[in-house]
Amino acid sequence: MNSSPFNSPSAPVRTYDIPLLLGMTALLVFGMVMLFSASWDFSLSAYKDPMYMFKHQLTWLGLGSLAAFVLSRLDYHHWRKLAVPALAITILLLVYVLVMGETHLGVQRDLCRQGSCQPSELAKLVAILYLCVWLYSKREALHDISFGLIPLGIILGMICGLIYLQPDISAAATVLILGGVLFFLAGGDLKQIGVLLVIAVLVGWVVIQLSATGRQRVDDFMAGIKDPLQASYHVRRSFEAIVNGGWLGVGIGQSKTKLTGLPVPPTDSIFAVIAEELGLLGSILLMVFYTVIVWRGFVIARRSPDLLGTFLATGLVMWIGMEALINIAVMVGLLPFAGNALPFVSYGGSSMVVGLGAVGILFNISRQQGPASQTDAEWRSNSAADNLRWWNRRRRIPSPRRSKRPRIQASGS
Repeated sequence: MNSSPFNSPSAPVRTYDIPLLLGMTALLVFGMVMLFSASWDFSLSAYKDPMYMFKHQLTWLGLGSLAAFVLSRLDYHHWRKLAVPALAITILLLVYVLVMGETHLGVQRDLCRQGSCQPSELAKLVAILYLCVWLYSKREALHDISFGLIPLGIILGMICGLIYLQPDISAAATVLILGGVLFFLAGGDLKQIGVLLVIAVLVGWVVIQLSATGRQRVDDFMAGIKDPLQASYHVRRSFEAIVNGGWLGVGIGQSKTKLTGLPVPPTDSIFAVIAEELGLLGSILLMVFYTVIVWRGFVIARRSPDLLGTFLATGLVMWIGMEALINIAVMVGLLPFAGNALPFVSYGGSSMVVGLGAVGILFNISRQQGPASQTDAEWRSNSAADNLRWWNRRRRIPSPRRSKRPRIQASGS
């Protein structure tokens, strides 16, 4: 690569981020236990084998762990060269799915009959990697609309359009939101961000109007806000599970709603099963696991040796946190229904492997240290921090340890 201090052989290398490693291990063990509980009846009725989903998830967990290990050893600076080929391959896979993909549960998203190979999941990760590399390379010219908003709109439009055609509205919306957040953190002009937000709202409204499924989901959501008894069948059964669980739950394996019509308990509805079997306390424990992962991701972003690492860590951890938040919010009726998986818990090969790959990149960023370049130091102090200074102006908390390097005051610690 180059001869920067953090890439030289003599540069010190940190170990893996231990809190992140412990949090991920706890979440994966928790997820596998709850997946087995949520899937045995579904697997028995659908595949004639109560262990079918659990065994496949173990396989995906192994592949994902291997991907995480490999990516944790791959210097994240190499993504500056790999991002474009990765995006090209992902676009080809998205096009292939539209032309020759397998139809599963009424949608054409899969590369294989088992329904666990979805390029849209890979597209989320690759979109983050590409956008971070692109924003890093163009960071000093983002105020120029010809280098900022217009190229960003083309990139996001191409990726989101291919995902939407499958159709996968929630995945397309996730990529769009993450793109806007990263553009903001990179120091994009606030006026351009406002324009992007207006365009996103208008496009979202048009998409909902053109999609019968989208209109139905929004109508069900609005009805549920006014009266929970008028919410969609899926959300009403989720409420039933949560109420049955109470504070301590009915016990692992004892859920009734998963046996009496709760839709897809091993995937979209797994949080409802967790709430019923482990209660409110078990649900809070799950949220604590995600909180630890998000917290450590922001710590890694703040301590990264350059702005590229900051962008990558921030984008990846916000993606994981957003997926978890959307899934849980849908199950408690706070958002219109979306097909987002609960990361590292819901059944799904693509989600597991891609998610663990993202964690591997976080580990690689956490292992590297070294002084930021003068250019990055100036950018840290003058751009992204400028955009977020209003947020931190009255929220500064003195810390016993101060880094000598300039830092972004927006990511949290």
